[in-house]
Amino acid sequence: MFLKRIGPDPHVNGAKTAACQGCPDIWQLDDGDFAVIGIDITDIAVPKLPPTAGCGPDERIVRLPRNLLVNAKRDIPDRL
Repeated sequence: MFLKRIGPDPHVNGAKTAACQGCPDIWQLDDGDFAVIGIDITDIAVPKLPPTAGCGPDERIVRLPRNLLVNAKRDIPDRL
């Protein structure tokens, strides 16, 4: 299911992360989609969503540290 990590390992060189039992992470799945591991902020974020955004009952809103996504940029394809 999990094919490869997108970006560097968040624990490289002994780095610490903010999450309680793991760390934020981005993975490419074997079907080409992506999975995001982050801190669940759904309850506080849903009431503040812009009118054009929504979060369904089977979805969660997660927080990713900026550096995680910026560092992953090189591994995110430019095209389909």
